[in-house]
Amino acid sequence: MPMSEPVGNGEVARPEAAPGDAPSPEDTAAPAPDPEAAARPSRLDLLPSPLFVLLLGVTGIAGWMSWTQAEVRWTGDDSIAYAPLVLIVGGWIVSLAVHEYAHALVAYRSGDRALLGSGYLRLNPAAFRELFANLVLPVVFLLLGRFGLTGPTVYLDRDAVPSRARRSLAALAGPVASLLLAAVLGVVTSVLVPQDAVTDNWALGGIMFLCFLNATTGLLNLLPLPGLDGFAAVAPYLPRRFARQSHTTGLFGVIAVFAVLWLPPVRPYLNDVMYALFTLVGLPQLDIGHGSFMLQLW
Repeated sequence: MPMSEPVGNGEVARPEAAPGDAPSPEDTAAPAPDPEAAARPSRLDLLPSPLFVLLLGVTGIAGWMSWTQAEVRWTGDDSIAYAPLVLIVGGWIVSLAVHEYAHALVAYRSGDRALLGSGYLRLNPAAFRELFANLVLPVVFLLLGRFGLTGPTVYLDRDAVPSRARRSLAALAGPVASLLLAAVLGVVTSVLVPQDAVTDNWALGGIMFLCFLNATTGLLNLLPLPGLDGFAAVAPYLPRRFARQSHTTGLFGVIAVFAVLWLPPVRPYLNDVMYALFTLVGLPQLDIGHGSFMLQLW
């Protein structure tokens, strides 16, 4: 094999391979992966998951059955109805997915690429990394307390989002999404139920209760208490050590807030406050008790 010879700029020219020579490792090595291309999202990474679409479909069918009371016509028994329960629980899980999606979307747009393809950005509650805190616990809160409260948001990468303002926006995005959902459901209620009317329609009762759930979720999460989004919004401006310690106890903080609101002397005040708020915004016909009663199957 001929020797390599220096070229004009001092570099060594690579000799041509002779017939029969084995290729060098440099010639056969695969090209180095492009980090930017690997981090570039595909369409599937940001599309709603099939489970979310299925959940919307099931909730919609339950809503139709509640509106028409088809379940009663099929069974002939109006003492127990399961369609309103599916409507409320399914609608609540959809609301949770939207709440967490808002957190994740702002965090992702702020630089947190660890969420790419996750259940949070794909609206897939079953794939939440913190499944107990972000899905199981809020459903338990609903069934036991009859009001809306999410678990703590624990997946934000502080190092990936160095801006304190953006971390605060990511924390506040969830409550804002919940309040927007409550506003949409409130508009639906105002269109279908006049202010001076009372309805016993199961679907409308479910819509009203979902409005209440999202409203309590948005408002309660704005409180600056450990475990709630309001505290996560101010945490970037607190000493890092204190913010980290409060972050690790966030789950216990949310449970403590639920326990206080669940107490019989306190719970009626939450309903009174929400009724006063709904009346203030022009929704005096919004009935919380109807939807709460539909969750009682025992």
